[in-house]
Parts: sequence; structure tokens; C-alpha cells
Amino acid sequence: MDIKLAVLIDGDNIPSAYVKEMMEEIAKYGNPTIKRIYGDWTKPNLNKWKSLLLENAITPIQQYGYTTGKNATDSAMIIDAMDILYSQKVDGFCLVSSDSDFTRLATRLREAGMKVYGIGEKKTPNPFIVACDKFIYIEILKNLSEDTTSEATTKSATPKNNYDTITAKEIKFITSTIDDVADDDGWAFLGDVGSLLQKKQPNFDSRNYGFQKLTPLIKSIPAIEIERREASKGRTKLIYVRIKEVKSKVKSRK
Repeated sequence: MDIKLAVLIDGDNIPSAYVKEMMEEIAKYGNPTIKRIYGDWTKPNLNKWKSLLLENAITPIQQYGYTTGKNATDSAMIIDAMDILYSQKVDGFCLVSSDSDFTRLATRLREAGMKVYGIGEKKTPNPFIVACDKFIYIEILKNLSEDTTSEATTKSATPKNNYDTITAKEIKFITSTIDDVADDDGWAFLGDVGSLLQKKQPNFDSRNYGFQKLTPLIKSIPAIEIERREASKGRTKLIYVRIKEVKSKVKSRK
């Protein structure tokens, strides 16, 4: 059963060009029963959003800028989020912004037991990112959408130039996480690895590196081996991973 989500969008802070991909991404995590976008709709910079609101059933919330230099939109969005929280009509929130001003809001919602997803640009400050359960970079959603128009790209397993390059730092992060959940033989269930990666680093996403899923990303790392095992029930195969150096250590003990 899908969880009910409240989607709150900072219209002053997110480009309208991403709305289609953004709403498709949100649908993966739950049913967006409340969809609101905040901004001063008398200003021309929000004109591009207006034609997209009806298409995506997003309710515009008018917020005038009462004082120069102060973001009234943020305040309105935070007040609405708390009202929705106390109404108990949703199970989680999706906060769409690249603004660190929503860090405390994300923290407060999680304290109340809400699942919090963040969506924003790569310029988003780290405090807001780590305050969410999961954070998705909106540029990656656009990249993936563009990739599907090219057959050559969809057949390729190598990341494109507009994705991040996986470095020794990321590889160490993944291998240390495997080690955290591994059994005595060094094997770890990939599902557990993925969950822990997300908890440690909410913005970790295989798509940032050009891979649709975690499995092909793991396959691209020579230091890690993969084993598929038959599940106890059904035809599903479970994927386990192990650091190759661990394998040699296990053999040496025998």
C-alpha cells in the first residue's frame, strides 16, 4: 500500500523544466495526495510554472514578499507543513527546494515519525540533505529522461560525462558499508547494503553515477564480487556482495 505524501514545492527555488520528471520520481515513493507550490505569482519569474500546474494537479499558494530581503515563501511553506502534520492526513513529506532554510523543518517532521524525501539541485547545502531520509538531485532526473531518447545511451553501461565520476572515496564508502553488514564469510545481502548506504548518506544514489540501479554500479567496481542465490520461496534470486580481498582472507584461514 502506497504511503500518502504531501508534496510542498518552493516555486522560487526550483526550475519548472523539471516538473514532469520530479512528479514521476515522487510517485515511486508514495501517493502524492497533497501537492502545493509556493511563490509570489504576481512576479514574472514564475510564469513558466503556471501552464504546468493544471497538468500536474498542483495547487498554487500565493505568498507576497512583505519585506525586502526576507523570504516569505519559506515561512508559508513551513507553516503549511506543520498544519498538514497535525492534520494526520499523510504519512510523509516531499520537500522540493535547494534552500537550507528547510533543514529544521525536515528534522522536525522526522522527529514526528514522518518519512521525509528531499528533491533539489546539486547546489543544495549539506545540512538540508542529511536532514532528509532520502535526497534526490533533480538534475539526475533530467539526465535520465534525456538518456531514454537515445538508444545508444540506454544500451551503454558506462556513465555519461554529465554524471559524477565514482572515486576512491565513494568506493571506500560502499566497501566499508558492505563490511558493516557482512556475515563471517564476508557476504552481505545487497538489499541491506543499499538501506545502510541511504541511512549513512541520504543523497547516495546510483543514478548520480549513471547507473539506474545499485547492482550495475556494484558490478562496475572491480574490488567487489557478486553472487546470486536462490530465494527460499519463489523464483526471485537474492543478490549478495563481498569485497574480493575478504575472499582471499577467508581462504587463507582454511
